[in-house]
Amino acid sequence: MKFYIRHWYSLNLIVALVLIVYLALSFESLATVQVLVLLNFVALIFHQFEEYGFPGGEPMIMNYVLQKSDIPDRFPLNQFSAMFTNVPVAWTFYGIAFFFPDVIWLCLAPMIFNIGQLIVHGVATNKAMKSIYNPGLFSVVFLHLPISIYFVWFVYSQDLIVGIDWLWAILMAMFCGGFLVGFLTYAVFANRDSRWPFAPVEMERFNVKEKLTAKGIVIEAGNGATKGPFAIMQKIQRKLHGDKL
Repeated sequence: MKFYIRHWYSLNLIVALVLIVYLALSFESLATVQVLVLLNFVALIFHQFEEYGFPGGEPMIMNYVLQKSDIPDRFPLNQFSAMFTNVPVAWTFYGIAFFFPDVIWLCLAPMIFNIGQLIVHGVATNKAMKSIYNPGLFSVVFLHLPISIYFVWFVYSQDLIVGIDWLWAILMAMFCGGFLVGFLTYAVFANRDSRWPFAPVEMERFNVKEKLTAKGIVIEAGNGATKGPFAIMQKIQRKLHGDKL
């Protein structure tokens, strides 16, 4: 278990390979919606590897750059919470629709979540780092986004979607992003004494601090996020954990 928590984003590439082979062998027998959902799932695994494996750097970006943590190797994101969010939570959210291709809103929800990923990586993180790229953005732009766009076009062209599907899909995406990812990961599982710190090599990937220094960006560690969803999460952290933070 400890080995998996440390290397989940690399080991899961095996799952991606198996799914690609399955898609190639079963393409003609699957509904188009199922194919798109499964492609989106594979894209998710590559996205996670881009964030944490190569080029990596997501722990440092998320904890230090976006949340100004003074102990970014373990707070608020740590190895366990990162694995929990990205595997059981994200895999369920992205994968369950494969078994219910006729429930369009369930298939649409992760496609909408992809747009949220574009905002986080393409806008918020790039703005904070004064960059045009950060780990995870490539897979969002060149994998998630095209799949989402084609999915929406397809379900409309086949008259598979109705207005209420958008409502349920948006609510589902908000629940996943706000509660399952935001609340659980950055509030409930936030622990300054976590026994699951990121390994030094994980913190050094993408040379985050060096890039910030080269651009003259100074992070006042320990002051917390000043605005936005992360500031809200940090208030919830204090409510839940009190003096422990």
